[in-house]
Amino acid sequence: MADKLHFSLVSPAREMFSGDVDHVIAPGTEGEFGVLAHHAPFMTTLKNGIVRVLEGDTTKMRIFVRGGFADVTPDGLTILAEEARDLEGVKVEEVQAEIDATLLKIQAMDQDDTAKATLQAHFDYLESLKAALVH
Repeated sequence: MADKLHFSLVSPAREMFSGDVDHVIAPGTEGEFGVLAHHAPFMTTLKNGIVRVLEGDTTKMRIFVRGGFADVTPDGLTILAEEARDLEGVKVEEVQAEIDATLLKIQAMDQDDTAKATLQAHFDYLESLKAALVH
């Protein structure tokens, strides 16, 4: 039996996953990267995108992350995501409704409102999430 990689994905809300897997592919800011058991240690930042958890050649889980860090050590891979959402069961229509509601809130704000940047970041995240679901 091949060696397994211990993988953990944690967001501020909760631990999304922890277990032994064959392979993880993640969206690094310098490009997508894959990690297998016994990978050389490194640390990198993540961009918005999909983390894919594989068993053999089969994708078993797809988790959308909004930024964060990935840390590969001799013990495995840990991803600390700013926000994470399991894509199973997420519908494009629901994300689009959230996009529309967020856009209305942004448009109703004054130019000088300090909360506008936070809402714009959330809007950008939702747009990335929708694009990931469509592809």
